[in-house]
Amino acid sequence: DLLLPEVESEPPDSPLHRALLDALDGGALFFRQLTDRAGTALAAADEPAPTDADAVSALWDLVWAGLATNDTLAPVRALAGSRGAAHKTQKAAPRGRYARMRSGRPSMPSRSGPPTVAGRWSAAVAREADPTRRAAARAEAYLERHGVLTRGSVETERVVGGFSAVYKVLRAMEDSGRCRRGYVVEGLGGAQFAVPGAIDRLRALSRPDDAGEPTAVLLAATDPAQPWGAALAWPPVVGTDAETRAKHRPARKAGALVVLVDGVPALYVERGGRSVLTFTTETAALQLAARTLAGAVKDGRLGALAVQRADGQEALGSPLATVFSDAGFRATPGGLRLRA
Repeated sequence: DLLLPEVESEPPDSPLHRALLDALDGGALFFRQLTDRAGTALAAADEPAPTDADAVSALWDLVWAGLATNDTLAPVRALAGSRGAAHKTQKAAPRGRYARMRSGRPSMPSRSGPPTVAGRWSAAVAREADPTRRAAARAEAYLERHGVLTRGSVETERVVGGFSAVYKVLRAMEDSGRCRRGYVVEGLGGAQFAVPGAIDRLRALSRPDDAGEPTAVLLAATDPAQPWGAALAWPPVVGTDAETRAKHRPARKAGALVVLVDGVPALYVERGGRSVLTFTTETAALQLAARTLAGAVKDGRLGALAVQRADGQEALGSPLATVFSDAGFRATPGGLRLRA
């Protein structure tokens, strides 16, 4: 109730929407149970019985409005995998939104309903009415999530009102001693906030005499622990011309991966794994990054990879071919391939 996002538009209000929302009171209903209850309520009010397509569309209208939820992510996956899902925007008209996201293949009728309404449905938790409590809870969550909270970090959260809306809360938390402000990360100005424990850990890790063997970590490009492209600007990529740079450039995209070596990007894997970008020419860093990537495949954390292009050129003829081969990738006609 404290961390749910703000509702930016008026909730849908039609007889079908109201009937579905009333039926959700108490929750844990499968789609067919939900439509049966809503249909009974509509019949009592002399309203026509809804078709499955109308009920699905109205139910997702309630989801977009933050009024309905599910006990599984299966409907979201089914919706995101359907044709045209990338064109959905939250500013689209509520009615008919589902029609633009349906797959080209017609859905087969079933007792449980289409895949986009699988699982059990219930009404979403009511939001906390006090805006001050909601703002304080969000600020605390952002501090825990990012460690050092900067303007760029807040922008990745898509907060209504942007950094200025959170800044007021952070300043009050600083005055009460619940967080600190300072020049924690070089080059990002003084509007940086962190809890005392995070700053102490950073100080301990920044001592040069504690430096040991380099370490690598594989993260999703959108992970809050991955600050590049948000709090920090991406470093320049290696070996790509202007035309290639326009097509292949690092970004915080879903499905993309980043290998950080001692906190600095070394390898960027685009969604699907067919193209990689490098940020360094140091062989040791690239070898460690490639081994880390290969280890994730062998452990089953990633699926099979088939790298076809590296820094804008054919992977088999690039300087990375030797590095990836040493990490266990095999040269095939389809590129550098590795399976679990």
